[in-house]
Amino acid sequence: MSKTILLTSFATWLSHQRSNSSDDLLQALLKTHSSSSLHVLRQLPVDFDLAPQQTIARVKQLQPDLIVCCGMAEGRTKLSLESRAVANEVLSPNVDLERLVAGLPHTEISHDAGRFVCNWLYHTVLKQVQGTEQDCLFVHVPVLTAANLQPIAADFRCIVDRILQADQAFPAASA
Repeated sequence: MSKTILLTSFATWLSHQRSNSSDDLLQALLKTHSSSSLHVLRQLPVDFDLAPQQTIARVKQLQPDLIVCCGMAEGRTKLSLESRAVANEVLSPNVDLERLVAGLPHTEISHDAGRFVCNWLYHTVLKQVQGTEQDCLFVHVPVLTAANLQPIAADFRCIVDRILQADQAFPAASA
């Protein structure tokens, strides 16, 4: 049985932004990956209510194995897989992030999803999938330029391929 992955991206939210790098990254991925396993929900509004509502509605409709939410982090230089989301409680994916990013030179694990809509979306989706076979990851994407687009996109493609090819979605070791 093939896995399904829902990938999300955000729209811009500041006047100086010509695009959101999370959406640019999904566009780059879709140019090289035409898989029926990949589904996208692009350009979510940068809104604490609407982004989670739209994502959860699509999750309920599609029932993907994994949700990979992507957001832009202007101050970062690498892809950042977030280890947790913090609101009233700390929630983490049940994914072995170390194994997932092993050998990827333009990807790191971050322990700070921020305190904005990205963190809130991540927390909300993790809460939604608790107790199910589904899981969620959040990937922060640096601003993409002509110099870093190809290496960042290559790492992201590798992450997606690793997830699609694995028997399970890189489950974290049990405590």
